[in-house]
Amino acid sequence: EVQLVESGGGLVQAGGSLRLSCSTSGFTFDDYAIGWFRQAPGKEREEVSCISPSDGSVNYLDSVNVKGRFTISSDNAKNTVYLQMDSLKPEDTAIYYCNRRSGSLPWGQGTQVTVSS
Repeated sequence: EVQLVESGGGLVQAGGSLRLSCSTSGFTFDDYAIGWFRQAPGKEREEVSCISPSDGSVNYLDSVNVKGRFTISSDNAKNTVYLQMDSLKPEDTAIYYCNRRSGSLPWGQGTQVTVSS
């Protein structure tokens, strides 16, 4: 059974940091790029960043303005993807999810990130 379990969210003040974890099971971890997505209230879900566990290549979406603040990484031995979020801003407030870039796996419950001003 495919499972994606996100954790690590919370309430922080602007400028603070959080580290999100995405624990995966039920599929071959390094066969596909894994992405972090977020959905703010009243908005569409959007991709934030992705990583290819097989070669470590990463990408940060220009449209979400996280370059230089967020860092994606993976631990292939643990089938886990991380998102280190620094210099958080109120506009980063959202539920954060992980999935294949295609979004083809069943979505997990996500983890809530709330950044206060």
